[in-house]
Amino acid sequence: MQSQMTLIADLRSALVLLRVFLLSLLLAPAWADMQNQLKGHPSPYLAMHGDDPVAWQDWGEAALELAREQDKLLFISSGYFSCHWCHVMQRESYRNPQVAALLNEHFIPVKLDRELHPALDAYLIDYLERTQGTAGWPLNIFLTPEGYPLIGATYLPVDQFSTLLQRLNKTWNDKRGKTRNLARRALLQVIAKKVHGQAKALPPGELRLRFVSQALSFGDVMEGGFGDQNKFPMAPQLLGLLAIRGDLPYPPLDSLLQLTLDQMMQQGLRDHLAGGFFRYTVDPSWQVPHFEKMLYTQAQLARVFLLAGVRYGREDYLEIARETLDFMLREMPGEQGALIASFSAIDGKGEEGGPYLWHPQDLDTLLGAEDAALVRRYWAMVGPPPLESGYLPRRGASIEELAAASQQSPEYVWSDLQELRQKLLEARRQRALPADHKELAAWNGLAVGTLAMAAKLLNQPAYGAAAHKIAKALHSRLWQDGELWRARAGDAPVGVTGLGDYAYLAEGLHLLLQLQHDDAIAVWRDQLIGTAWDKFFSEQGWQATQQYLIPGMGAKMADGDGALRSPSAVLMALTQVAGNAGLKKRLETAISMSRDNVQAEPFWHASYVPVLISAE
Repeated sequence: MQSQMTLIADLRSALVLLRVFLLSLLLAPAWADMQNQLKGHPSPYLAMHGDDPVAWQDWGEAALELAREQDKLLFISSGYFSCHWCHVMQRESYRNPQVAALLNEHFIPVKLDRELHPALDAYLIDYLERTQGTAGWPLNIFLTPEGYPLIGATYLPVDQFSTLLQRLNKTWNDKRGKTRNLARRALLQVIAKKVHGQAKALPPGELRLRFVSQALSFGDVMEGGFGDQNKFPMAPQLLGLLAIRGDLPYPPLDSLLQLTLDQMMQQGLRDHLAGGFFRYTVDPSWQVPHFEKMLYTQAQLARVFLLAGVRYGREDYLEIARETLDFMLREMPGEQGALIASFSAIDGKGEEGGPYLWHPQDLDTLLGAEDAALVRRYWAMVGPPPLESGYLPRRGASIEELAAASQQSPEYVWSDLQELRQKLLEARRQRALPADHKELAAWNGLAVGTLAMAAKLLNQPAYGAAAHKIAKALHSRLWQDGELWRARAGDAPVGVTGLGDYAYLAEGLHLLLQLQHDDAIAVWRDQLIGTAWDKFFSEQGWQATQQYLIPGMGAKMADGDGALRSPSAVLMALTQVAGNAGLKKRLETAISMSRDNVQAEPFWHASYVPVLISAE
């Protein structure tokens, strides 16, 4: 009897526990079922958010469906592995339990690697620039469940971000219908199009003059570059200006271009010890860089300095091109045979620019007082350190000045400095520098093209061999059954392939063919060109990608230059010289479509200008 009583009591207790469990499931918030999907993601940027308390969703149809089912705002946070402020916002906000609770309960949070979804990121960046006048990363955009952008911001301190989340959630709960309608109307205004393709073609000389005049109006005649705040390399504009300059001297333009390149190679944009360029500087004088190093920056700026060196007969420019390519080949090889995407702006300790900066006492300890004094003078590390973490090497005293001061020959001083450089580099290698190991089709295509160009212009076959090796790796890893993958993790494609992947890689292969004809490479180049036209061009214009999950990402008559040259302009220029007669009609249509935008703002469509000039 006692055992039966005990069994009944146990059953009653079990039933009570079961009721409590079922009730907890019914009363639990919907977000309790959301889990962080990013742990172990093949993207290093997304994987580093895998332990955040935020229930990050990977971008795709499932995230949109979840937003529609729960009628919640989508929160898309786009960034990349080497972005300093992306790391800061993760540390301050996305690892904050209170912020995470707000995001998880009231929103559908999505983390986006902008390098895997460049078309979506470019669309959201464009929206933020149009609505707020500025944009950057981390890029944080709120969308309605239907995918209409509502409001956005870049980096926000945690208090401001928490306040924004609370206010936006209240607005959504109180005025849901009105907010939806406002978002739809705002998007329609942002993407409203005028009639394109009606402009009469300007004579080549007039278009060239308009392009140069706009460049000179934006040019900084004191510091070089364009604009008077942050200084970006703006490689597409530099390449466009070098392409249309012709053989006739143009003193104002030549002066601006050479001043710009001199500043870029002498000041803080360039790594004076190991080679390579940082992404941009945060000041107008090119002194303090944003310390990330991107593969596309190296590939494009090496090309700029290479072409400028040939144009102006400047051996120092050619040496910078060699140095940049050597850095790229030495420091950026990936495990699969292509080149990796980037190096982080922060080191393994979370310090921005940590591997590149030097405290005065560190130099003395490492080199000794006499050699440290020589290093300080040559690399402009004198006076109070401009940054809290120390000096960034820049151009200082010349070899001749140092030789005269030490009463040594310039050759002796140069040899001494090279030994000291190696000591500094060896010390730097002990400092952790995180890298993003993705091997992207588009950026490697740019590298292949620049290496091939350098092999031809500098008569250095090793660059051509490196370009062939990368192209072979891309064909083996990313070309499957007539389709190009943007990147690959194991046997699976990663990211969304876009026009840029096809255009930049096809151009790289075309430049490789200028070294030596190869039937297999020629066939692959032609396949890429034809497929790109089929996939991304129509009577409505150019599409950056075929995957559109939200409204507003329609075709454009001309996509302007950004950090990279316009991929549609690259493809059009390539089609002009590759001699594919079957694409002639479509090329003529694309040129006609682009005229309004290009002729009105040639500086922002610099890659198109040579195409339009060649078409006349």
